[in-house]
Amino acid sequence: MARPSAKSRRRRAPARRSAPKGASSARKGRGTRLDPVTLAVLSKRFEAVTTKMANTLLRTGRSGVLNLARDFSTSVVTHDCQLLTGAESLPIHHLSGADLMARSMMNLHPNLRRGDAFLHNSPYHGCSHPADHTILVPVIDERGVHHFTVWVKAHQADCGNGQPTTYMGHARDVYEEGALIFPPTKVQENYRDNEDVVRLCRMRIRVPEQWHGDYLAMIGAARIGEREVLAMGKEYGWDVLHAFTKEWFDYSEKLMVAAIRKLPSGYAETVSIHDPVPGTPPGGIPIKVKVQVDSEKAMIEVDLRDNPDAMPCGLNLSEACARTGAMIGIFNSIDDIVPTNAGSFRRLKVHIREGSIAGGGKHPTSMSVATTNLADRVTNPVQRAFSMIQDGIGLAECGAIFPASMGVVSGFDPRDNNEPFVNHLFLMVTGGAGAGKTDAWLTILHAGNSGMCFVDSIELDELHFPILIKTRRLLPDTEGAGRTVGAPSGFAEYGPVGDNKLEVVYVSDGALHPAKGTLGGLDGAPCRNYRRTADGTLVELPACADIILEPGETVVSYCTGGGGYGPPWERPAEKVRYDVEERWISRKRAEDVYGVILDGSDRVDLVATATRRRTLAGEAGPAATS
Repeated sequence: MARPSAKSRRRRAPARRSAPKGASSARKGRGTRLDPVTLAVLSKRFEAVTTKMANTLLRTGRSGVLNLARDFSTSVVTHDCQLLTGAESLPIHHLSGADLMARSMMNLHPNLRRGDAFLHNSPYHGCSHPADHTILVPVIDERGVHHFTVWVKAHQADCGNGQPTTYMGHARDVYEEGALIFPPTKVQENYRDNEDVVRLCRMRIRVPEQWHGDYLAMIGAARIGEREVLAMGKEYGWDVLHAFTKEWFDYSEKLMVAAIRKLPSGYAETVSIHDPVPGTPPGGIPIKVKVQVDSEKAMIEVDLRDNPDAMPCGLNLSEACARTGAMIGIFNSIDDIVPTNAGSFRRLKVHIREGSIAGGGKHPTSMSVATTNLADRVTNPVQRAFSMIQDGIGLAECGAIFPASMGVVSGFDPRDNNEPFVNHLFLMVTGGAGAGKTDAWLTILHAGNSGMCFVDSIELDELHFPILIKTRRLLPDTEGAGRTVGAPSGFAEYGPVGDNKLEVVYVSDGALHPAKGTLGGLDGAPCRNYRRTADGTLVELPACADIILEPGETVVSYCTGGGGYGPPWERPAEKVRYDVEERWISRKRAEDVYGVILDGSDRVDLVATATRRRTLAGEAGPAATS
C-alpha cells in the first residue's frame, strides 16, 4: 500500500505543536521587535481579554458568591505555562497556580485540540483549593498550534463536601472533606460538553441547577477569552504576540529590578499565629517567614520551610496558595506599580518544604481552606517583615478572615417550593492594615483577595435567600491605632426568616491572635462570634463551627480590625481630630491612645497635645518601635 503523502501526514499529526512558528526566534531575541506603542497596546489588549471574561462571569453567574460577591478570577497563560496577565483577578487565585494548572493540563493531556475545555479544581495539581472550579481552554489556531491558555476560576457555593460548605476546617483528610476532585478533566471536546462529567457534578452537588448555571457562565467566559485571543492572532500575527510576551516579561522584570533596588538590603524573621481549630495544637498554628531583600542583586526571597508539618485539618496550604501568599506580601510592600506576571516573578523566590503545612502537603492532605486563613498568615508576616527592614515600607497585619458574618448558609427556601439553597455570605468583613504611608483599605476583606471581592448588598441577600439581616455596622474604637491606622471592626447579626431553620458554617480566626500592629502600632480588634437564642441570651461560639439556627435565633458576629503602623502618638493631630469628628474614634481614645486633646470647640489643643504625646512616648520607651 502506498505511503500517505506529506500533506496527509500533516493533517493526521497531533493537534498541539510544542513550539509555535515564530515563538522560538522571538524567545531568542531574533524574532519580531516591537515598538513601545505596540507593546503598550498589546498589554492592554490582553488585559481587556481578562476583563471581558470577568464581566461575562459577573453578569451570567447564577450563585450569589459570583454575581454578588465577585469571588472569581480570569487570566491568560502562555503556551509554555507562564502567567501573562490576570487583570481584574483575586491575587490568591492566580499569582502562582495559573501556571501550575496549565502545566498539569498539558502533562495529562499532551494532544490538545481546538474546542477542548478542562475542569480543574485539584490542589494536588496546582489549583488553590477544591472549591475553586476552574475552566482551562487552550487557544489553538487553525493549524493545530497551541499558543495560549485562557483560564477562568470561580469559587463554588457548594462543591460536594460532607457538609454544606466549601470550607471544611475540621476535615482530617480529603476523604472526610468529601469534595469532588478534578485533576484537569476534559469537560468539552469539539465545543461539546462531556455529559458524564456534568451529570456527576449535578448528582453530587447540593444545588445542581445553581452549579450548572455557574458552569455555563465559566464556559462562556472562557470561550469569549479564546475568541478574543484568536482574533488578536489573526490581527497581529502569532509571531508578534509571542514576541510581545517575551518583551513584556523582560520589561516587567526591569520594573521589578528598579523597585527592589529602591529598597534597602535586609533580613527579617516574623511569626503570625492562627487560632486553634480541631486537629491543631491548643496554642494555634505558628507560621514563620524569613524575608531576605538583596537590593544589589535585585532579588527577594521568602523562606517558608521552617514551619510545622501538615496537620489533620482543612487549613493546610496548597503549593499555589503558599507561593501566592508570600508574593502578595511582597507586592503589597513595594512602592512601584509592577505588573504581576512571570517576568516580574523572575526576581522572587519562595522556598517551600515538602510535607509542611505551609504549602508542602500531598494527597490525601485536606486543603479545603487553603485560599484564606493560613494563606493570610503567610502574607501578613511577610509584609510586616518589610516594615522591620525599613520604616515606611510594608504593612501591619490585615485582619483575619471568615467570621460567621462570612458564613456559608444553607437550608430550604419556602418561597421556592422548599428548594435547597447554599450560598457563601460576604456580609461584613473589613480587615485592612495600616501601611507605611497610608491608612488601611477599609474593606480589603482579607489579604488574599486584596479588596477585589464585593461586600454583599443586604437587600439582595434577603431577596435571594430566606434570611433576615438585622444589623450591619462599623464599630468605633476598634481600629489598630498607629501613625497610620488599621480598619475598624464590623458587626453583623442575621438569622432565618419565619419558622425556618438556617445552617451556618464558618472557620474563623483572630479571636486569640488578632491582627498585629507593627513598629509600635496597636493590634486590631479581635474576632468574636455568638448565637443569640430566642430569649436573647448570647452564647459564645467556637472558632470552627457548623450550627443550625432555630426559628427566632440569630448569629452575632464581630469581624477583626486591621493592625496599625507606627506609634499612635505620631499620627498627625489633625487626622485624629477628623477621626473623632467622623466618629471613627471617641474623644477618650483620641486622648488615651493618640495623645490628642480637643478643646471645647473640638479643635486640637496644641500645648496639651504636645505634653500628652511626650508622656505617651516616654511610657512606651524604645520597645514601641521594635
